[in-house]
Amino acid sequence: MAVEKKRQLRPGPAGKTAERAHYIRLMKQGFNNSEVCRIVGVGRKTGSHWRNGRTVRDPVTGRTWSYPAITMVREQPAVFSARYLSEDERIIIADRHRAGDSLRSIAAGLGRAPSIVSRELRRNRNPAGCYRPHYAQKKARTRRQRPRAGKIAVLPELKAYIQAKLDQWWSPGLICRQLKKALPGRKELHIVHETIYQALYIRGRGGLSKELVKCLPTGRDRRKPNRSIARRASRFAGDLLMTC
Repeated sequence: MAVEKKRQLRPGPAGKTAERAHYIRLMKQGFNNSEVCRIVGVGRKTGSHWRNGRTVRDPVTGRTWSYPAITMVREQPAVFSARYLSEDERIIIADRHRAGDSLRSIAAGLGRAPSIVSRELRRNRNPAGCYRPHYAQKKARTRRQRPRAGKIAVLPELKAYIQAKLDQWWSPGLICRQLKKALPGRKELHIVHETIYQALYIRGRGGLSKELVKCLPTGRDRRKPNRSIARRASRFAGDLLMTC
């Protein structure tokens, strides 16, 4: 009986940032798509996707991702906070996961928590269910796009509930606790009190009328800055003396 050879899995293709920048420059000079694709070294279908955008549908879950048309490409790669996984870290995760290493050993090698590696492998798989680092990098970058609408702004039922309770002089903390007790099966409506404060204090963040700040326990219409220890004024005029 013939033994089936195990197929070698390889990482997905690297990003084509330089090719995209070259493609855009040539298109702005008046070349057509076929000529530009031949010069840059990509297929005409790829060029059409870059120029017109495209929509990808997951055959398993039915979810769709829309990639807009490329109008400008950064000459330098974007710099993100160190708390986000980088593309190099995702390549290491893919290689070591393919080699059969445990999540804890992968996380220890990267200096990350095991939960971060576990969540990365679960959330950023491709439609076929495999983890590819370059695809995962694009998916994570798309998810970080801003601005995002606040949860209160996109859920009218939640907004009406919060407004009604604020009119009754409920505190944001009490509102959040009561939501979890009254609607335990509606997790999409569960929030933390900071979400309510942001919806009131931050313009454009989320849906609540500025007039409702007078119903807060503090009654303030803005954040109270917390000074650093070095800038805090002492309550005492001079040095303290210890007496026995």
